Amino acid sequence: MLAGVWTELTDLVLPAECAGCRAERLPLRQGVCPACADALRALRPAPVRPTPAPQGLPGCVALGSYQGVLRDSLLSYKERGRHGLARPLGRLLAEVVAEAVGERRPVLLVPVPATARAVRARHGDHLRRLARHSAARLRAAGWPVAVTHPLRAVPRPDSATLDSVGRAAAARDAFRLRAGRVGAVRRIAAGRLVVLLDDIVTTGVTLAAVTRRLESAGIPVYAAAVLAATVRRGRA
Repeated sequence: MLAGVWTELTDLVLPAECAGCRAERLPLRQGVCPACADALRALRPAPVRPTPAPQGLPGCVALGSYQGVLRDSLLSYKERGRHGLARPLGRLLAEVVAEAVGERRPVLLVPVPATARAVRARHGDHLRRLARHSAARLRAAGWPVAVTHPLRAVPRPDSATLDSVGRAAAARDAFRLRAGRVGAVRRIAAGRLVVLLDDIVTTGVTLAAVTRRLESAGIPVYAAAVLAATVRRGRA
């Protein structure tokens, strides 16, 4: 585990609401108030597994459930333009990577790519930002880390509008290997554990689809690290 993610960060004086609870006129630490920072700091990465798990889903570790402060912080980052949260969230994601790998070993981080439409809407690829800060955090702790982007995302329906069957169908052909990158990625991956990065896992079909695409090119995936796992509630 890595230590002191939030205690190391410098307070920011910004005319903004807390990304976690959306309260205003409070002292903020990297975009969240002290109470929300405490709530995030209290989270501990743990293995998660959707039920049913899609075929090919690697072992997955999440920082916490997609609810409360973690959910609101992710929404503020992704949908409300709070790009400054990339640093603290990326550093928290490094904690998840460390838990997924278990000990300090060479790793290759592969963030799940966003579609061109999502990149335009969010003014950048939110997972690329998270991966960059996560890698920096791990390197500062002495981990040999590389980041690569071997895949591109093709247009697909918004997953929020789909059921589990629809998500699986959309994810099946949602990613393509970048032309000319396979050989280079294989060389980078040699001697490293490949860890997929995503912000949220719900059914696991996206992570399974990325895993299948990489492994079909001879790039084995060791694990997936995500910030949040959706809490699925059964019907009464």
